Amino acid sequence: MTPKMKVAFTRQRLARRVREMGRAISRGYAGRTIDVVVMLENSFLFAADLVREISRPVVCHFVRSHIRDVRMGGYERREIFFSAPPTIRGRDVLVVDAVLNTGVTQDFLMKRIEEGHPRSLRLAVLFDKREARKVDLKPAYTGFAAASKEWVGYGLSGRGGLDRNLPHVAVKSRRSRSSSGRRKFSVRPVSRA
Repeated sequence: MTPKMKVAFTRQRLARRVREMGRAISRGYAGRTIDVVVMLENSFLFAADLVREISRPVVCHFVRSHIRDVRMGGYERREIFFSAPPTIRGRDVLVVDAVLNTGVTQDFLMKRIEEGHPRSLRLAVLFDKREARKVDLKPAYTGFAAASKEWVGYGLSGRGGLDRNLPHVAVKSRRSRSSSGRRKFSVRPVSRA
């Protein structure tokens, strides 16, 4: 971790919240097997910890998104491609991602999974940045509602892919400050069952 980082979520705080989420997910899927679809790359550590906290049978699948901006006819648009989604007809699917920001990528994946006719489809995220949302997407399970935009650690990468291995989540300390001199970012646990 560089000196310009400040710990925002300790290892213990993350572990406690992930454990709570695992229990809530276990209750929500009582008596069922869960097909967990992990969105790579930022969520790999969160997903690994989360599935170990789920007391129901779990089948893990992994998808990777490829996003590119394309200029066509004078307009710029974003194209999203995913690796092949799993076969999930009639199954209970839980999409897991570390950060829900605009929601565009997660919404696109969930619509694609819906085309495969799962029995149920839900989303679990560790961090929900609601103020940045561009689509109507609400996760069924959320770790923390938060506003900070520049996190690293616990699977989240910094510049050049660095800092994913940090056991905590850190925020860049050069964030804007309020008149009191405190950093402007907020976090709070969110419980949903």
